[in-house]
Amino acid sequence: MTNKIDIKIPDIGGATGVDVIEILVKKGDKIEVDSPLVTLESDKASMEIPSSAAGIVDAVQMKLGDKVSEGDIILTLIAEQNTKVEAVVASQESEVQVSTEETKEAVSSAPVAEEIPKEALVSKKIESLSSISSEGVFAGPGVRRLAHELGLNLTDLQGTGRKSRITKEDIQLYVKNKLNQPAVANGFSVPVAPNIDFRQFGEIDIQPLNKIKRISGTHLHRSWITVPHVTQFDEADITDLEAFRKAEVTKLASADFKLTILAFVCKVMSKALITYPQFNASLDAKGENLIYKQYVNIGIAVDTPNGLVVPVIKGVNKLSVIEIAKEMARLSKRAREKGLTPGDMNGGCFSISSLGGIGGTAFTPIVNSPEVAILGLSRSSIKPVYQAGEFKPRLILPLSLSYDHRVIDGAEAAHFTRFLVECLGDIRKILL
Repeated sequence: MTNKIDIKIPDIGGATGVDVIEILVKKGDKIEVDSPLVTLESDKASMEIPSSAAGIVDAVQMKLGDKVSEGDIILTLIAEQNTKVEAVVASQESEVQVSTEETKEAVSSAPVAEEIPKEALVSKKIESLSSISSEGVFAGPGVRRLAHELGLNLTDLQGTGRKSRITKEDIQLYVKNKLNQPAVANGFSVPVAPNIDFRQFGEIDIQPLNKIKRISGTHLHRSWITVPHVTQFDEADITDLEAFRKAEVTKLASADFKLTILAFVCKVMSKALITYPQFNASLDAKGENLIYKQYVNIGIAVDTPNGLVVPVIKGVNKLSVIEIAKEMARLSKRAREKGLTPGDMNGGCFSISSLGGIGGTAFTPIVNSPEVAILGLSRSSIKPVYQAGEFKPRLILPLSLSYDHRVIDGAEAAHFTRFLVECLGDIRKILL
């Protein structure tokens, strides 16, 4: 008797409506446990979904451009014998039975996109919404109908679907962005970039930004124009810390992770966030209250082929430096292999961006709103430092702290960076 099982989308951190951007198998393919099946792309990351069983692909149940959630069927598999298929099937069936009612409840109670009344559009004077022409764009009938009801010109929108297809989410985001634009005061507003035809100067090649860069670009732009940025620069003498790190690296030669300076910086940062709780906080949506967080989760910016992602190390204050290094290695590997889930990147309190492996002496990182500060690390270098009546060569690490000036003033930022400098200069201070 043929043993067929359904392979389904596993837990992806509670994300729903995630785009299928790549299908990695076809009917007749033989796959093993953990073989990648499809690639999904959310607002924050790309992730490959592995198979939970081995066998022959009988039918692929998804297609490019589909929006999927946990529990959706990826494919039907003719399972190999002498595997733990029965356990997998039983587990999946029980999960589906438990989650069916939860899914129905979640769908019925999930917040839908707010309807944007036409009166609001008129009051905001969104002149670009007056045209309803939508020739030459990819959009379904429902999307075109919604655009017509709102008076939108679909040619003004950037589609995020497959082959730049415009979705309802694109329309909702476009309208919300228009409504959130600051009102013109005394004739001044955020200028619109000119539309230049670069072909008049020579040959060009147009490549669309991937979804991660488009979404992160919007987030960074919003943070840059809504958060009053100030950057505090300082330098930490890590000569002794680096000597200690190298000694420990020798002992950990066979380990599957690297003990980097960044792991020590994370540990010091967890101490600093507890000592200076205003840095471990966020403003509420109205900007009237400061929300202090009683947990310490630190995001680490990771450069991947698809763009910059920021996985979050949870409960850093409860981890040792070795445990931080292991978690950092795990998340970095998942990021580069498209294995991050939305849950891996949620809940951050503070972010660290390290360019030390590339170079540079300083930079001004953009605050990852709704966080209120971000630390940038540049490349360390040997500098002469005057100590005990003579100049000595010391290893110096440049620090760049950007912060939200609505929450943090200059004196607090200076105290915060000095605390980091002192602890990095003598790592024993984090034990006090």
